[in-house]
Amino acid sequence: IPCESCMERDNKSTGETMEFLLLGFSELLCLRVLLFPIFLIVHLVTLAGNVMIFMAVVMEPSRPPMLFFLCQLSVIELCYTLVIVPKALLGLIVVDGSTISFIGCAAQMHLFVTLGGAECFLLVAMSYDRYVAICQPLHYVAVMSEGLCLRLAVACCLGGFAVALGLTVAVFRLPFCQSHHINHFFCDVPAVLHLACTQSYTPELPLLAACVLLLLLPFLLILTSYVCIAAALLHVTSSAGRGKAFFTCISHLSITLLHYGCATFMYIRPKSSYSPARDKMVSLVYTNITPLLYPLIYSLRNEEIRGVIMKMLRRKKIAQLN
Repeated sequence: IPCESCMERDNKSTGETMEFLLLGFSELLCLRVLLFPIFLIVHLVTLAGNVMIFMAVVMEPSRPPMLFFLCQLSVIELCYTLVIVPKALLGLIVVDGSTISFIGCAAQMHLFVTLGGAECFLLVAMSYDRYVAICQPLHYVAVMSEGLCLRLAVACCLGGFAVALGLTVAVFRLPFCQSHHINHFFCDVPAVLHLACTQSYTPELPLLAACVLLLLLPFLLILTSYVCIAAALLHVTSSAGRGKAFFTCISHLSITLLHYGCATFMYIRPKSSYSPARDKMVSLVYTNITPLLYPLIYSLRNEEIRGVIMKMLRRKKIAQLN
């Protein structure tokens, strides 16, 4: 439905005068008292889990490539939750929703997409690490050198930043309807696009391009890596060897399915299918529950990360005794 009044904006005036109202969970008045402590506890546990993994890996003198990538993943998840969750918690306290400036909304969207994109690319780097470890074990140390890991980490961040910048600029150049009420708890792309005063699908093209670059291409690369891994495992005669090799991939596969499952559901669909209530529930999963599950998955399934965490705890215990 086209808006009755659209605001054609110039960049100078918009950043100073225009504001959005994040409605958050304003329709759940009775549940706010219950939701706030739950989200706060989940947020604090998520921060604690990712900080513990980060500190454990940083304190380890010799870091294999997978630990290096896990450290970067923990940093991304820390920033990810800090960008989204505090504003969501504020929305639970303020009865009529919380306001956010035009610049603040654009910055939040850019940081959110940057971190999500960096995570997509990082999952590709981690799948390549598993491919080299299983398919080329004799060359693993030479191929996955510290320099290559560092270059991959920087490339992941720069790639996410570039795609996010293009998407954010394209979204916030659109004319918005006179009502600036965002039926969400943060400036998510579909929620902001829903305010655009246009009947064509042209505004969705930047989002489609971003989905191709951040979701489709990385997923195809990850799929290719695991097809090669599966083909290599078929030539392994020992069932114990196959099981051990597959066990090293379970954590990465679990996180990949969680991340791409939620992201695909949210962003690879037309604006006409936008449903605020449903989208907010899915967003709750990938902004609160998924970052909470990552440390649990890696601490339970990854022997290397369990080892460095135990070392850190032993060092802390010895220091307390001394």
